[in-house]
Amino acid sequence: MDPRPQTAPARIRSDVAHNARVWNYWLGGKDNYPVDRAVGDRVTGMYPSIGEVARADRAFLGRAVRHLAGDAGVDQFLDIGTGLPTGNNTHEIAQHTAPHARIVYVDNDPIVLAHARALLTSSLEGATEYIDADAHRPEQILRAAEPTLDLGRPVAVMMLGILNFVLDTDEARSIVRTLMAAVPSGSHLVLTHPTLELGGEGNEAAMRFWNENATPPITARSREEFASFLVGLEILEPGIVSCSRWRTNPREPEVAQFGVVARKP
Repeated sequence: MDPRPQTAPARIRSDVAHNARVWNYWLGGKDNYPVDRAVGDRVTGMYPSIGEVARADRAFLGRAVRHLAGDAGVDQFLDIGTGLPTGNNTHEIAQHTAPHARIVYVDNDPIVLAHARALLTSSLEGATEYIDADAHRPEQILRAAEPTLDLGRPVAVMMLGILNFVLDTDEARSIVRTLMAAVPSGSHLVLTHPTLELGGEGNEAAMRFWNENATPPITARSREEFASFLVGLEILEPGIVSCSRWRTNPREPEVAQFGVVARKP
């Protein structure tokens, strides 16, 4: 059976490319429409390393979650901007290391909601939940997460490739501050974000094409802007680096996507 969506639920636009589905296409998934593949191919033609960025971002997630659930002893994860389920989702990685881990996924893409049942598997000892909510509304996210997560204990706030869809940098900073203010010492923030640095200069035209032909619109940020999300937090080694080089072979080719893990003191 072809696992691609056969009919589009009411909120899903199958005539306009959407980030979650195009990202899924770049990762080799099948939960996408012809328009997503067409736009994905155009972007790849303009910026050939975009598939490498997608794969590096996913691999970074795995390394970060394994570190947090293992070495750091964090057993609660708030994964905002979940995207479409693929292999090695946050709950699978975390619960492999810590079977009692509890995970809340957050996204407001209707096609992600349609596939959320794939995210709601869990170890018997742990729990997973999915919240249909917008990253622009962190207070709503926190309220909805409380039945599953104990916000009085450390939480790993995961925001991989999501702040780039918050176009106003001040608003993006405010979202991060609100989320991190609600969790205690020992909590962690995990971020990735596209940049025109690290060899990403060629992505500028591709982003412009994306914003004219797909949704939601996206922005890149500089290292300085990215670092501003981390004020008041302790940045773990190796610091702000290409996500492909976070705690892996330092000779790994860089991709134009910052990655960082930081701890709330």
